Amino acid sequence: MWAVVAGAVAVITIIYSLRQWRNPECNGVLPPGSMGLPFIGESLELLVRSYSLDLHPFIKKRVQRYGAIFRTSLIGRPVVVSTDPELNHLIARQEGRLVEMWYLDSFSKLLKMEGENKISMLGLIHKHTRSIALNHFGADRIKKSLLPQIEHCVNKTLREWSRQPSVEVKRAASVMTFDFSAKYLFGYDAEKSPVNMSEKLSNTLKSLMSFPLNIPGTAYHKCLKDREEFLNMLRNITEERLASPEKHRSTGDFLDQAINIEGDNDQKVFSSELIINILFALSFVSFDSISTPLSLTIKLLADHPSVLQELTAEHEEILKKRENPNAILTWDEYKSMTFTLYVINETLRLGFVAPGLLRKVLKDIEYKGYTIPVGWTVILANPALHLHPNTYNDPLTFNPWRWKDIDRDVVSKNFMPFGGGVRQCAGADYSKAFMATFLHVMVTKYRWKKVKGGNIVRNPILGFVDGIHVNVSEKRD
Repeated sequence: MWAVVAGAVAVITIIYSLRQWRNPECNGVLPPGSMGLPFIGESLELLVRSYSLDLHPFIKKRVQRYGAIFRTSLIGRPVVVSTDPELNHLIARQEGRLVEMWYLDSFSKLLKMEGENKISMLGLIHKHTRSIALNHFGADRIKKSLLPQIEHCVNKTLREWSRQPSVEVKRAASVMTFDFSAKYLFGYDAEKSPVNMSEKLSNTLKSLMSFPLNIPGTAYHKCLKDREEFLNMLRNITEERLASPEKHRSTGDFLDQAINIEGDNDQKVFSSELIINILFALSFVSFDSISTPLSLTIKLLADHPSVLQELTAEHEEILKKRENPNAILTWDEYKSMTFTLYVINETLRLGFVAPGLLRKVLKDIEYKGYTIPVGWTVILANPALHLHPNTYNDPLTFNPWRWKDIDRDVVSKNFMPFGGGVRQCAGADYSKAFMATFLHVMVTKYRWKKVKGGNIVRNPILGFVDGIHVNVSEKRD
């Protein structure tokens, strides 16, 4: 008898829980959609591979079914996905009031130490972090001193590539951009370092979209070990700076400024542990934000000879105007690269690395009759904006010339490769300058051909099935 009663109670409880899961509480009307299975939600569909630059099927199918705004659940979290440009623009402008920055649990836990959530803390000190980042990677720094340093790095890298039978571009470009950025972040010297930090970071990135299950044998467990080794290196560097300030006073990198910046009452703004985690987060950004679009650019140029021809002509014209063809690239020359910027914009439009930007809702958001509840996550699916046929004619076609005639007001709400609002990436100018400089050196001094790979895959982060391998050789006059 009691067994029957217990069984009935269990069934009722399960049914009630499923009903609650599928119909979450809301002080209004939720956007349409499905919550999927408990805990898992609809996560497995998001991780299905797609072999196209088109919008990931997870989002595309639901937009067709539910409209521009829909609800779902990913790894047990209630989520609203927005492909609506007005809502995305609104949320970008309301950072810190309606929403705050948030990441999937697998990444949030990578930036979490005991007793402190680093993502939340980064939100609170965003003003200081952004200011320091702009000091070292902003337009003024690029103009004054960084541009020739980038060119020197690119020249060295391409010489090394030309001495190899072939190079896997994504991996090699990641190492190039990380080693260069890390020098200005914390004085990293790849040639002298006993540990290959870019390799540790690469292993960590591989598990970014994995379930956060810390069990031996899982990818996430391996990711945590590599993350700890990377953090320990940053910790050692930071502690050495703190122990010997006189020795490192003239370093002048991001770490040096972060250590010494003071707030009210002459108190240090950043603790040493927070500095370490900020450096870790910025290392993530420097590792992937340039290398992936740069790799995609090389693939697209190889596939579109007419674009490569006009790009090359623009850079050869720059050399013709110089008194000394071997002079270093100047700021004015960089700013004259009109078609190069078109190519970069078009690559960024097609090649948005992640499926969207994640924000956590701080207050109920009312929009077009729907309510997005406090505590939920919003995914600003900006790739959908980049591929909307009403804004970009024939959106899946690589067409840099389209940027000649696109209205700036339209672009401001429908082109957000570096985020928007107060969370506009401080490294946006740096990324574009690095890509433009790389293209300048590559098309004026080198030839290359794709020898293997280049097939696109999204799962849901953009990548290549077997990488993209190229053979690089110096031009001989």
